[in-house]
Order: sequence, then C-alpha cells, then structure tokens
Amino acid sequence: MSPVILFSLVIAYFLLLLGVAWFTSRNANNESFFIGNRGSNWMLVAFGMIGTSLSGVTFVSVPGTVGIEAFSYFQIVIGNLIGYGVVAFVLLPVYYKLQLTSIYNYLQGRLGFLSYKTGASFFILSRILGATARLYLVVNVLHLTILKDFGLPFWVGAFVILLMILLYTFEGGVKTIVWTDTLQTGCMLIGLVVCVVYILNDLNLGLSEGVKALGDKGYSNIFVTDPSSRYFFVKQIVAGAFISITMTGMDQEMMQKNISVRTLKDSQKNMMTFAVIFMLVVLLFLFLGGLLHLFAESKGIAARGDALFPTIALEYMPGAVSIIFIIALISALFPSADGAITALTASFCIDILGIQRNAGLDDHRRKRIRQVVHLVFAALFLLFVMAFKWMNNPSMIGLILKIAGYTYGPLLGLFAFGILTKRIVNDKLVPIVVVVAPLLCFLVDYYQQYIFGEFQIGLELLFLNGLFTFLGLWIISGKGKPS
Repeated sequence: MSPVILFSLVIAYFLLLLGVAWFTSRNANNESFFIGNRGSNWMLVAFGMIGTSLSGVTFVSVPGTVGIEAFSYFQIVIGNLIGYGVVAFVLLPVYYKLQLTSIYNYLQGRLGFLSYKTGASFFILSRILGATARLYLVVNVLHLTILKDFGLPFWVGAFVILLMILLYTFEGGVKTIVWTDTLQTGCMLIGLVVCVVYILNDLNLGLSEGVKALGDKGYSNIFVTDPSSRYFFVKQIVAGAFISITMTGMDQEMMQKNISVRTLKDSQKNMMTFAVIFMLVVLLFLFLGGLLHLFAESKGIAARGDALFPTIALEYMPGAVSIIFIIALISALFPSADGAITALTASFCIDILGIQRNAGLDDHRRKRIRQVVHLVFAALFLLFVMAFKWMNNPSMIGLILKIAGYTYGPLLGLFAFGILTKRIVNDKLVPIVVVVAPLLCFLVDYYQQYIFGEFQIGLELLFLNGLFTFLGLWIISGKGKPS
C-alpha cells in the first residue's frame, strides 16, 4: 500500500473530524468545553466511551498477547463489568447529587481542601502517563507504516497528530468529543469486523470452525486456575473490578462524559450499556488475536506482540483491507488523546487554578486561561510520547496497567475512605499518606518473591495501593461526621 495513499487517508479523516468539531462547537463556552452543557445524549456517550476505553492499546496490544496469555485478559474484563456496576450505582449518584463539574470537588467537601488538590493532582499524573503511553503506541505504528517513508522523524509525526487533536478540541471540548468519539468508535469496530472476516476467509474457516481452531491451539482458554500465577482468575477478576472503578469512576476524563448526560437515570443506562458492549468487543479483539496467530503460523510470519496486527494488516492483506485498518487505527488513536487533553485541561483549570471559584475573572479571561492550559498539556504530551519512544517497551498494555496500579491507587483510597466512613482526616497530612502508599507498594512489588514466595502479585497492586492509602487515612483521622 502506497504511503501517499495512506497519508491522504489520514488527512481526509482529520478534515472530517474538523467538520464535526466546527458543527458541534458553535456558540461553545467554558460550560460546553468542561461538561457539554449537561445535554449529552446517553446513547452517544455509551457508544463513544467504547473507543475511549479501548484505545490503540487494545487495538494493537490485546490481539498480540493471545499467543502467550491466550484469552486470560478476558478475566479482567469480567471484573470490569462488576466495577462498572459500582460506578453506575454508587459513584454516579454521588456526582449527580452534588452537581459536580470536576468529580474531585467531592473530596474537598468530604475530606478537605488539600485532599481535593491531592486527588486532582494524582488524576493529572495518572492521565498524562496513561494517555501518552497509549498515544505513543499508535503514533509509532503510523510512523513505521507511513511517515518514515516520507523521511520524517518520529517527533514530527507526533507533533502533527497532537496539532490535529488540538484543532478539533480547542473550542468545543466535551461537547465536540461526545460526537467525534462516536464516529471514531464506529470506524474502529468496522475495521475490527472486516479484519476478522478477511482472516477467516483466508484460512477457509467459518465462525464456528475458527472458534474450534483456536480451542485446539489453546488460544481460547480464559481461566487460569493456578493460585500462585499472576493470571489466577480470582486475582484478575478482582483487579479488573478495581481497575474499572478507578480508571473510569474516579477518572475525570471518563466521568466528565457521563455527568454531561442530562439525568442520573440516563447516565446509569449509559454506563451499563457501555459495560456489556465493551465485554463483547474485547472478546472479539481476543478472537481476532487468535486468528492473527493462526494466520502468522500458516504464512511463516515472525512478528509477535504489538507488531503482529500491523504487520499482517499492512503487508499480507489486500490494499482495501489495509486502508480500513489504517482508518480504524487512527480512530483508536484520537479518542485516547483528545478526551485526555480535554479532561486534563478541565481538571487543572477547575481543581488546581480554581478559575470557577475566582469571582475576579470574567468569562473571556477564563476562556483564555483554559486555552493556554490546553496548549501546555499538548506540549507535555509531546514530551512524554518522546520519552516512551526512548524507552521502547515491547508491550505497552502491561506498562499502562502497571502505571495505573501506582497512580490510581491513592484515588481509590481517597474516594473509598470518603464514601465508606464518616471519619474526619487531618487534611494537612493527606498528601504525605498518598505519597507513602505508592512507595510501600513499590517495595512490596520489588521484594515480592521474598515476601510471598511463589505467589505473584500482578494487577492487584492497585487494590493494595488503595488499601495502604485507606489505612493511612484511618491513622490520621478521628471520629466525627463529615461536613
């Protein structure tokens, strides 16, 4: 496939996004940018959230893991369903009752001002690291398949893509992203289905025969029953539940779309509809991963891991399918970055700078501050993408989940303490607790073979981090009723 044709497709797709942005951002204000004027349609939000949650990591990395881990990743997804239920029926009612624009305002009312600032700061750290890791993965694929042939260095491609994202999110924010995410999710799922159908036809397999072939190879095994394994199903399901509670329910990017829905009931319908569809889509990605490994074996393809899907799609599939793959890949790229930059801008402006609390700022001044912050976060994204390029990690999904364990754990502890207890914390000591907890987790993780022997800690590091935070908050608290 000609790089010129592929590059032209990227430009055409971006122009389509700009058109959607222009249409949706007319008469937009700060309320539109931060929370979509609380008028988003729940069905659009539910569908668009699939693209945001999956991102380029799921699109590229999850199929590549099947050769080693089979379908064991689905254990996490089962846990995700439980976690999404907690988000829908425990956290969302709290957010709607308080009419929050930033969910971290809850921490201020319940625990104190420094707790609020600390929670928002950990979100900013978490989202910068997680979103840029996802962004790097897809930018790297686009660089290797398109931009390198034009003689462009990696940083130029990353810069151009971030500039594209800035252009269509700069005015409309959440109001625009609800619509662009819906478009991008649709394109990504079309690409997924087309690739599955093509490989089945190439291998002369029907759907049921494909399932049987994966079973014969052991690729479709879901549950790991060895308690000492880091993939033990109980650990994975519990970890999956806490991952979705924290990375969705305590994440401003995901929640700003949910609380932009008109009513709590519609937002809950959105969350649970998304949860069920998400499970089915990930299962299809795993099925595709198994097929890709069968295809690679039949053709003698050596590529594995994150390189497997792009290699097969661009070098061993017809041009039309390669085009669909690139469009789907781009569609996976943008939701992982546009919503993150928007949410980070909103959180920093509202939680750190406090522009909504500052009565001395008029709407024009608030908008100018928000735009400057938006540009600064785009620059930070470029720096972190370059850092991940330098690290050159072979499988980004493991790294992203590891980062989440350290950075989302304190948020889990803060929200859990606020909701489950009525104790009053010493607000001045909260920042110390949420720094010490991840450090303790690092020590436990580093020395786990001496502490637990053959028992391996994996994704449950997130729960352990939250538990350390919770216990630390208990130590610095006393009895009382929250204000």
